[in-house]
Amino acid sequence: MLIVDTTAWYVGLALGVVVVVVAVVIVVTIILLAARIDGQAGAAVGAVDAIRGQTDALGRIGRVNESGSRILHAARAIRKAAVGK
Repeated sequence: MLIVDTTAWYVGLALGVVVVVVAVVIVVTIILLAARIDGQAGAAVGAVDAIRGQTDALGRIGRVNESGSRILHAARAIRKAAVGK
């Protein structure tokens, strides 16, 4: 009877060690993935800043279009005055 009781303890300890090892593997995997995501997030922030710098001028495109339209109208008026049409 004593041998059966100690065998159960050894089996229980072995199962406990397996559970702990599996938990450690899961936690380490999560930490490695989190570090990888952090690196990708940093790269994404840098890319967003670069894109923002390249597209800031697009907010003023309406003003550019308006100026171009005024120049076109002025050129047409000059042509009309010069040609007579």
